[in-house]
Amino acid sequence: MNETRPALPEGPWLVVGLARSGLAAGRALAARGATVTGVDSGTPALPADVGFPVQTGVDGLARLDGTGAARAVVKSPGVPPRAPVVAAARAAGLPVLGEVELAWRLVGAPVVAVTGTNGKTTVTEWLGHAWRCAGRPVRVVGNVGLPYTSLIGTDLEPGTTVVLECSSYQLFDTLAFRPEVGVLLNLESDHLDWHGSVEAYAAAKLDGMFGRQLATDVAIVPAAVAGRVPGAAARVLSDDVELPAEPALPGAHNRANARAVVAAARACGLPEDAIAEALRTFAGVEHRLREIAVVDGVRYVDDSKATNVASALTALAAIDAPLHLILGGDDAKQEDFGPLRAPVAARAASVQLVGAAAGRLQAALGTGTDRGDLGAAVAAARAAARPGDVVLLSPACASFGQYANYEERGRHFRSLVSAFS
Repeated sequence: MNETRPALPEGPWLVVGLARSGLAAGRALAARGATVTGVDSGTPALPADVGFPVQTGVDGLARLDGTGAARAVVKSPGVPPRAPVVAAARAAGLPVLGEVELAWRLVGAPVVAVTGTNGKTTVTEWLGHAWRCAGRPVRVVGNVGLPYTSLIGTDLEPGTTVVLECSSYQLFDTLAFRPEVGVLLNLESDHLDWHGSVEAYAAAKLDGMFGRQLATDVAIVPAAVAGRVPGAAARVLSDDVELPAEPALPGAHNRANARAVVAAARACGLPEDAIAEALRTFAGVEHRLREIAVVDGVRYVDDSKATNVASALTALAAIDAPLHLILGGDDAKQEDFGPLRAPVAARAASVQLVGAAAGRLQAALGTGTDRGDLGAAVAAARAAARPGDVVLLSPACASFGQYANYEERGRHFRSLVSAFS
């Protein structure tokens, strides 16, 4: 375990952003007796009992001045660093902590942290499965679903390891965070609308995960980016890891994921037989290349979690059958869709486009029909598909504008398919 972790700054506290992580952070602080106020510039749907005072539809700047003004800030991951209240707090010298930083300071359990452009959720859940196969206590938290701050104040079983999925947003907001084992799966272009550049996106992941590690810690990285990883931790190149068993999940990308799982499990001393069992028995995660139905000989695959080009390319490479591909969604990331053109031309029998990105996708691919929404796209793909084909939802785009998140999009896809299955 790390040495004593830094104490929290003195309050009063201002929580900026009232989505899942912000609410969990505010509740954790309030439960410790801190004075907490939450703000959100939007109008999120909040539970009846938030647990601390909140204001919506405000930027929060007023909470930085006057009697009872905030002396420390917790920023939800989705709030950009250029948000006026965040920029003003930093300009005033106030500490601005992310939810991961807050939880890490208060939850004493050792951490295996996982990041990467793609595969984070799969590897995080796979590691949790490995710990359970070994009969060792584990809590799986972070970007995967359950907020890390939800562990604050809970009685963890002795010997518990926290397996933590970290997004680039979360790592950007770390100050002292230092995982005992840090795992980087890959590094592609993503979230440029939030970070501003490829370089800033990479720096958030690399510095936030590895920049404060010591020689007693472990950094697990692919060889392709090993030279860019800061810190003084022991290095393990995941490419060189031998698997003790064949993974149940198909595809070259899942063999790479499995190597990362094995490296992290070995670094933490899990028995080889438990690691092998975990490889053989892990069934994968929802909305990531999940076959949801076979109707009239056509397979329907939900890959709604493919919210960027790199992830969609992985899906295209993983399925060996004629594809009827559904692409599109929110276009705020402004990714280059060009890399999809050749594999789509080679693999896709039809391409159905949805959402704000449809026009740019059509121009980049030189093919595809804008169907507007997912219902029309699924109907068109079904009409075009023949027995043995696959209808694949792998959008290469975020879901915002049409859905709250990729999970909601995946559930809608499943409901559309179930209506005629």
